[in-house]
Amino acid sequence: MSPALAALLTLLPAYLLGAMPWGLWIGLVRGVDVRKQGSGNLGATNVYRLLGPRLGVLVLVLDAAKGALAVLWGGHGPAAASFPGGPAWAALVAGITAILGHMLSVFARFRGGRGVATTIGVFLALAPWAMLIGLGAFVVAFAFTRRVSVGSLALAIVFPVGVLLTVPGPSRTRLFVLALITALLIIVRHIPNIRRLARGQERALDLRGSGTAAKQKPR
Repeated sequence: MSPALAALLTLLPAYLLGAMPWGLWIGLVRGVDVRKQGSGNLGATNVYRLLGPRLGVLVLVLDAAKGALAVLWGGHGPAAASFPGGPAWAALVAGITAILGHMLSVFARFRGGRGVATTIGVFLALAPWAMLIGLGAFVVAFAFTRRVSVGSLALAIVFPVGVLLTVPGPSRTRLFVLALITALLIIVRHIPNIRRLARGQERALDLRGSGTAAKQKPR
């Protein structure tokens, strides 16, 4: 198999996996277009606010799972051995491709989420201890602020450091570079949230998750 064909067979499925807009699809099944309500974001937090905790957590799990599956496809799929650099690079590049797919979904006119849940899935597959450190930072930041954006930014800042601390051997450098790129993407996607935080206008998350849109009759 040629390297070009191997790259196509690895990255196209990874992108399509990442691009699956579970928040949009689940919302539409419930009669709610999450692009037009709340923050307009397709991720788990907006679904949580609009449709309640159960569906919000479901979207979180599905968005994380597609990141992990993209990594597994990249590293163990039929084209992995022919991918430039071999299976290790295939897994890495498939992971970041899935994250980009989540952020720019072809199924949602190239709209998407912030990429946090899919990043969690990718790095739980690639560097689980590093991501667990990042999740710890998320929990602490969220516990103090009740703002998902603050927790997400804390995760983005901390988990690349977790890669340096926990990943042994020659794979550390490439994983750290991937972590930095992913963290930068997450931070850029959170610029509107950062501006609202600076103005004191960022909404806290109601853990009761009232599911306001689910209680309203769709227009």
